[in-house]
Amino acid sequence: MSIYHDDHEGFDRPRRRTRPRTKDRPDYSKAPVARVISIDRGRYRCKLDDVLVTAVRGRLVPRKGIIVGDRVRLDGDVSGTEGTLARIVQVEPRSTMLRRSADDADTFERPIVANATQLMIVTALADPPPRVGMIDRILVAAYDARVEPILCLTKADLGSPDELAGAYAPLGIPIVVTDPTSDLTDVHAILAGERTVLIGHSGVGKSTLVNRLVPGTDRATSEVSELTGKGRHTSTSALAIELPDGGWIIDTPGVRSFGVSHVESGAIVEAFSDLAGFVEDCPRGCTHRSTEPECALDTAVAEGKLNEERLGSFRRMERAFT
Repeated sequence: MSIYHDDHEGFDRPRRRTRPRTKDRPDYSKAPVARVISIDRGRYRCKLDDVLVTAVRGRLVPRKGIIVGDRVRLDGDVSGTEGTLARIVQVEPRSTMLRRSADDADTFERPIVANATQLMIVTALADPPPRVGMIDRILVAAYDARVEPILCLTKADLGSPDELAGAYAPLGIPIVVTDPTSDLTDVHAILAGERTVLIGHSGVGKSTLVNRLVPGTDRATSEVSELTGKGRHTSTSALAIELPDGGWIIDTPGVRSFGVSHVESGAIVEAFSDLAGFVEDCPRGCTHRSTEPECALDTAVAEGKLNEERLGSFRRMERAFT
């Protein structure tokens, strides 16, 4: 027997019998592209042309890498037949991504929706009363995401829109007013051909508006609590709905807080194109707030080059960070 023989050499850990790894990844460039319209417990409902396809996430896609509004490439059974599943194998680059944090103490970003072109802030004029602070924060998130904001004032049968509409008129954003029986022609015109995400406090009538815009949608609605004056969550997940005349609306669950800790304050002034030229003359480190002694924006107002109400609206956005 050889002196180098080991009686235990046959008891080593068995070698893996898997195929060697390869750096070559599958090519999905010709896989069909669909839009994610809802997500429920690991199942992704996707619209592929005129077919609704249920899909699961492929292993190469990150676990939280898919949100409503994403354009994705599908592999496998894309027939949409009941009981079949496709695989999401790739997420296409996003044109926009709207995000929020739970509150300003929470720096964790929560993606809301991808590829939206507009954001409609839905707020009631009464029951529950409007919350200007929340409107401002959602506007900040819209400007940061480079998504065009719209203000929709609901329940006009319970309160006058004049004061609130007047406060936001200097921003130059579209403002629409509705009540349960009002004509929605102007709203349809704003939404046509766009991908619009609807966001608002719980109980403001967002689901009611969706049901009127797209009859048969049957989004759940509820009353505002008499005890707290706050609405209850009725929509529990985001849902993208195709409009009859073209475009999409994305209904989202009602929110009770909207943090903007993920947004840098400098991003807001960039969204106000008429202010951007003036701030170039600001001293280094200027925050553009009213407490700044040498802010060029105040100089522009004093010289009649900038509307004072416009500057006030901008600074109200800035206060959302404090």
